[in-house]
Amino acid sequence: MLTLSSMFPSTQQCGVAAGSRGACPPSPVQTAFFYISLYLVAIAQSGHKPCVQAFGADQFDATDPDEAPSRASFFNWWYFGLCGSATVTVALMSYVQDNVGWALGFGVPSMVMLLALAIFLLGTRTYRFYGSGGGSNGCAATFSLVGKAFVAWRKRSKGAWPELERGDGELAEDAMLAEEVNGLARLFPIWATCLLYGAVFAQPPTLFTKQAGTLDRRVGPSFQIPPAALQCFLGVSMVACIVLYDRVLVPVARRVSGVASGVTMLQRIGTGIALAMVTLVVAALVEMKRLRAARDAGPVDGGSGAAVPMSLWWIVPQYVLLGAADVFTMVGMQEFFYDQVPGALKSLGLALYLSVLGVGSFISSFLITVIDGITTRNGGTSWFADDLNRGHLDYFYLLLAALTSLELLAFTYFSTSYVYRTKAGNNH
Repeated sequence: MLTLSSMFPSTQQCGVAAGSRGACPPSPVQTAFFYISLYLVAIAQSGHKPCVQAFGADQFDATDPDEAPSRASFFNWWYFGLCGSATVTVALMSYVQDNVGWALGFGVPSMVMLLALAIFLLGTRTYRFYGSGGGSNGCAATFSLVGKAFVAWRKRSKGAWPELERGDGELAEDAMLAEEVNGLARLFPIWATCLLYGAVFAQPPTLFTKQAGTLDRRVGPSFQIPPAALQCFLGVSMVACIVLYDRVLVPVARRVSGVASGVTMLQRIGTGIALAMVTLVVAALVEMKRLRAARDAGPVDGGSGAAVPMSLWWIVPQYVLLGAADVFTMVGMQEFFYDQVPGALKSLGLALYLSVLGVGSFISSFLITVIDGITTRNGGTSWFADDLNRGHLDYFYLLLAALTSLELLAFTYFSTSYVYRTKAGNNH
């Protein structure tokens, strides 16, 4: 649908002044079709992303001594494939979209998704299915379990606790369900203290890209790198760090700590949050240098289209550092929320991890809106002015760094008192 939306000719009657370039505005129907397409992508991803990771991890038997370590590595290599493909896609599609057109830019991913669906269906006979057997009955059983668990938790909170022992000595179902609810409740502080990381994660495709668009991006005599293509450095950093983490850091840390995964899942997440704070400080310092270069080059009245005499390589370190932070935090959150929810709710656990990114994007938008309103009051200049040479992205990055340091303190407080739900080898 996105491909079609970019191919529809405008039905609006419009004229273009002689000698000027312009495009006819889209009709209301075209605009509605475009936004429906975007929201369909979001809805599709909300079903695909959490379930495909949970389903992939389910292919490994956690009770098998040979397969259990492989399941711990699955999330590393899952993210490796995701980052590798995204890096190639950003590099190629950003160039196609800038120089060829959006129809081909959307069309190629559409064909790739069709191929992915075919490959997925070809593997149907080899997949392992656990739990209630899947299908609509499995889905109904899962939501029934959630409802029963909530009722059991309310009974416990009111003191109406049933007998823990039945006649045959089995633990009462209400007691087990209430414990599951308590386990989910213990996840909430960890989830909440990761939300700001979602705001940091939103910066590369937005403000980092806008910042890169002002730099000298020439490579060779005539080629110029598209600003969005600089996100490739983020992907390359992730791919390299995943290999180093899984093949170098984990074996060394395993010998030191005695933990099967080298470090616990919460230690991994905390390390990533600390790296994100360092990334924001570096980004602020680079922006300060960019503003000095713009001032030294002359008046800033040249507009946002004028490139600052500063090489694109100055902005690369913040992409590389954030890529390393993602390997710790993002993969750590995937494994943590998958491992720490009841068996029937694994995809819900991964949806919690994905919601960190969604809520974090809203937090970033909220901060930008509030700061923009405050800084433009009484005729002031916004930190996010269209002409970045007049703005102050460095202030915003420092503010995010300060908030991230507070987030790290809160995360450390809650993670040190967290008791893991299971006693898997990587959670001791």
